[in-house]
Amino acid sequence: MLQFSECTQYFVPSAIRNKLFDQPDMISFSAGKPEESSFPFAMIQSSIERVLANDKVRAFQYSDTEGFSSFRAQICALASHTKTKASPDDITLTSGSQQGIYFSAKIFLNPGDVVLCENPSYVGALNVFHSFQAKCVGIPLDADGMNLQALEKALCEIPDVKMIYTIPDFQNPTGVTMSVEKRKKLAELAARYEIPVVEDNPYGELRYNGEAYPSIKSFDEKGFVIYLGTFSKIFCPGLRLGYVIAREDIRAKIILAKQMSDLQCSSFNELIAEEFLQQVDWNDHIARVREIYGARNDLMDRCMKEYFPASVHYQKPQGGFFYWLDLPQKGPTSDELLLCAAKEEKVAFLSGTSFYANQDQPHHIRLSFSNVPYERIEEGLKRLGKLLNRYYA
Repeated sequence: MLQFSECTQYFVPSAIRNKLFDQPDMISFSAGKPEESSFPFAMIQSSIERVLANDKVRAFQYSDTEGFSSFRAQICALASHTKTKASPDDITLTSGSQQGIYFSAKIFLNPGDVVLCENPSYVGALNVFHSFQAKCVGIPLDADGMNLQALEKALCEIPDVKMIYTIPDFQNPTGVTMSVEKRKKLAELAARYEIPVVEDNPYGELRYNGEAYPSIKSFDEKGFVIYLGTFSKIFCPGLRLGYVIAREDIRAKIILAKQMSDLQCSSFNELIAEEFLQQVDWNDHIARVREIYGARNDLMDRCMKEYFPASVHYQKPQGGFFYWLDLPQKGPTSDELLLCAAKEEKVAFLSGTSFYANQDQPHHIRLSFSNVPYERIEEGLKRLGKLLNRYYA
């Protein structure tokens, strides 16, 4: 009889990969996938052709684990948009920011250690931390980000805290953005208590109004902030390109972890992205992507105001992919509502229950507008509104 390792009992399937969502005529607000029209296919094809014509040997050969230095230099320029100062030597490439989360957990967490995170938080990160048999302790989330009084109280009172995890920009799942004041304070707390902060920032470029906030990393004077970036939401997720910005000793451990995991990211994919960044005006590219999602965001807000009962509360996000709905305590739980919506109205979303670290919160749902065809958004929200009005009007 096979004997699997103890850690496998903590493996949890993705809530997004639910066969229930695959029914014909289903309108799904579940996955936070990018919209395919945001992919610059013509420029990508041109980049591939240039790589094959001019750099085919490097494209198909092994490369350094941390990635090509020329590509890392381009990433430094992109990171400067959030006032994050970095040199190519501060950066290691990863297979998306998900691998950055995994490696951060791998180099810091032992069984029984504690991770402090926003409550609710990104389920993909929670699952990683649980797989290392760590305990996730949720910190309340205010309208301007993690409640830092509660965070400091936890740092003082809870033993074995080894990591703080946060998504400061357009947080998944709530869409909340951390204030600049809290970013600075969080960097100070990390240095004072000597606890690493993993700053996960997949949505920072997707601000539909105003200027980008400086990163938590930009206030990091002692090197306790690990910044995770990715090209998945703003370029192409299929290339699986993300990166870690961290001080030398942390980065050295992450490089070793990557060598043991997959040796390196795809040389070909790195060079495709490098060529793309050389050809394109990044500000123009981001402006086009923001326009695509900003239009969907506006439509979501208009339709929910029209079709949803007033007892269902939400805040319109200023960026990112997600709406977080607060349902009345009466009526079905979010899990029950999901089953009903999928079977009766052919509309899907994610129940909020899986996003909580250590509390049972059965009356929230997450709606993602990023990958729903624009022309189907109103119909999908009309279907969901019909169900919500049945129970909550």
